[in-house]
Amino acid sequence: MSEASEVDSYGGPPGVLPDRKGQAEAFDAIGQHYDDAFPHKDGQLAAGQRLVDVLPPGSRILDVGCGTGLPTARQLTDAGHGVLGIDLSSGMLDLARKNVPADNAEFRLLDVAALRAEGPAGVGQFDGITAFFALLMLPRDEIPYALRLLHGLLRPGGLLALSMVEADLDDARIPFLGHAIRVSGYLRDELRQVVRDAGFDIIDEETYSYAPASTGVPPEHQIFLHCRRG
Repeated sequence: MSEASEVDSYGGPPGVLPDRKGQAEAFDAIGQHYDDAFPHKDGQLAAGQRLVDVLPPGSRILDVGCGTGLPTARQLTDAGHGVLGIDLSSGMLDLARKNVPADNAEFRLLDVAALRAEGPAGVGQFDGITAFFALLMLPRDEIPYALRLLHGLLRPGGLLALSMVEADLDDARIPFLGHAIRVSGYLRDELRQVVRDAGFDIIDEETYSYAPASTGVPPEHQIFLHCRRG
């Protein structure tokens, strides 16, 4: 499939990315309140530590939906890895640049749909990728394509740490920290299949029950998949 037809199947005409303006504006406004509402990121920290433990020192890692840079980009750079963090929210990226030392980190305003290894805006290839709760911001039709893009950015044998909230939702509008965002999710078995269909081997899986602080919502089930490029 050509790059143009891939973008077309992603939900827009050739060369035109899907509209994420509302999502980006919501997270620009949320800013630091995100970390205040989610102070305990045990699953995310454990998944990040697993990459730290497995990948060779100085590995190159892509952090998709890096947010404020906490905890993941900071955790990985503190361990001596190089990180490229991407996000749709310029406000979040401003916070990430303050939270993470610049020596081993770079942050770019970039849509996952725009990720390419080569070309003028190419990001190269990576030893590891983290995508913690980033793909749930996409409509379901776009998630398999996004996973294939990430698969293509990994070097052979590269690792993907992926997390999603278990839910049978497709681009559903929900209130979130005083703003409206759109989210998607899968039930567990379907998520596993989507990941495998994108070319990944699932090495391990962990589940956490988590209730955001001061939101009044019931606990969510967070699924963390540890994957390898097949």
